[in-house]
Amino acid sequence: MRTLVPAVLISLLAAGLPVTAAAAPAADITETVYVESSMDSDGDGVRDRIAADVKRPGGAGRVPVVMEASPYYGLGATSALDVPRGFGRWYDEYFVPRGYAVVEVEMQGTSRSTGCPTTGGPEDTTSVRAVVDWLNGRTTARYADGTPAVASWSTGNVGMLGVSYNGTLPNAAAAANIPGVKTIVPIAAISSWYEYSRDQGIGYRGHTTDYPTSLANYVISAAQKPKCRAVLDSLARNDGDQSYDYTSFWRTRDYRPSAGAVSASVFVVHGQADWNVKPSQFGRWWDALAAQGVPRKLWLHRGGHLDPISFRQAEWQRVMGLWMDHWLKGVDNGIMSEPMADIQRPNGTWEQHASWPQPGTAATTLHLGPAAGGFTGSLTASPSGTGQTQRLTDNTTLSESAMMANPETADPRRLAYVTAPLTREARLSGEVQVTARIAANRTSTPLTALLVDYGPTSQAVLSERTPLQLSTEKCSRDDLRNRTGCAQPPAVSVQAVTATMLTKGSIDTKNRGSLESSAALPLNTAVDVTWKLHARDAVIPAGHRIGIVLVTNHSGYIGVDTGSAGISVNVSLGVSKVVLPIVGGSIGT
Repeated sequence: MRTLVPAVLISLLAAGLPVTAAAAPAADITETVYVESSMDSDGDGVRDRIAADVKRPGGAGRVPVVMEASPYYGLGATSALDVPRGFGRWYDEYFVPRGYAVVEVEMQGTSRSTGCPTTGGPEDTTSVRAVVDWLNGRTTARYADGTPAVASWSTGNVGMLGVSYNGTLPNAAAAANIPGVKTIVPIAAISSWYEYSRDQGIGYRGHTTDYPTSLANYVISAAQKPKCRAVLDSLARNDGDQSYDYTSFWRTRDYRPSAGAVSASVFVVHGQADWNVKPSQFGRWWDALAAQGVPRKLWLHRGGHLDPISFRQAEWQRVMGLWMDHWLKGVDNGIMSEPMADIQRPNGTWEQHASWPQPGTAATTLHLGPAAGGFTGSLTASPSGTGQTQRLTDNTTLSESAMMANPETADPRRLAYVTAPLTREARLSGEVQVTARIAANRTSTPLTALLVDYGPTSQAVLSERTPLQLSTEKCSRDDLRNRTGCAQPPAVSVQAVTATMLTKGSIDTKNRGSLESSAALPLNTAVDVTWKLHARDAVIPAGHRIGIVLVTNHSGYIGVDTGSAGISVNVSLGVSKVVLPIVGGSIGT
């Protein structure tokens, strides 16, 4: 379908130029095309057809493309995962007047596209590739009436962006090095589907089994569901694996090993309080990209699963305009000379840094030690208490706040280790690692570590309108100029707290040597177990204490291990430790 809509005059008005009949641009063009892909994922003997809506300036010659691909376009306004179809977001109002086309791609098996959804599988990448290939003249498309659709208006340069799954698809495209994808902007995005469901051998709470299958069933169109029964059954056989090992199924849904293939620039945006798409998703992807020298930029904000248009609209649009102009039009506008990392602090202010982790960050080791200074466990630069142990028992009922509370009181359901008060602020920047020497009475033992800032502070709490904060209000041009870019800002409240959870991470000790295969923990035998916590950037003020809290089952974070009743773990002191990425490489205590 092809329709004409009134021309957008916002760019002329913003520049203060007179709008005359001669100056008025040609009408924008809106059309829907159906692109032939290279796959037949539903096995009906016909290659999958991928639907894409296009809005582009009329009479502008060849233009680059800003693309948002999504499995959610067909869900409708009653869904918490609604992404409005028909250019309901701010991208077209902003980018089309600036000489871009905006393309919305409906993933295979969803909305008007044929095929079967596979939740992060290679079919996702093939869907995106089909549309990028069409924009570059490498494959064919048709309008609904069957006439050929040729993207003669396209330069072939594509910038992909989106939130959550819509941001994950750009990661997949960059990892596949699809020719024409020049830059990606993954917001609150997944880089490893294994780590969306599992943390180092154990399932996250709510994602212990069959998450890819349930999501595929959620987004699939009614027309395609009967054709996709075999595909959905295959998904269920794989994602329901109770070993929680990193299998070939998850390997094909992990984009980080392909970081070396990435030729696109990458602008990562993530919330440090995003416990849906957890911070390891940005942190480990960022590290992999950095190791390959990929041109990149980073925004870390204080919130959860949010789009920055809802809380930093003017700056977000400024930077996005410069970013896309540079990478898609080749404009030398200085964007890559600006600081690499923008980091929002809990009070809402922003800092800029030349890189991330922050320059000068170095590993700082603190050792778990015996009771000291009125606390039941100590955390010190030099080992103490070597040869001693502390006993940790099962925990399925303690809340996270209760785990952190009262570190001066012994409680075998959690072990707390704290430093002396800091004599100067400590800046944490990067990924934390814990090593515990344990002897347990179970061959499969869950362990969770919490990194805690102990000290009185005011904590900002952001309320999110929907579980995934993907919905937007209907966007008008006046909204774009005068309001918040068609997204409702989250409400912010302030709470007084004495213990702040900075980051956390879990492991099943059977996966201590490898995520790909399990090995039973020898009973009542001392074994070193090392695991990672999620990436974090934080400032711990002078006078506060740094703490590590150890628990077994954290029922608010991971799926409870039903075989762990009666668990008993002896934690060896002195040799057990935490390694913190600290700016300057040391803390003052």
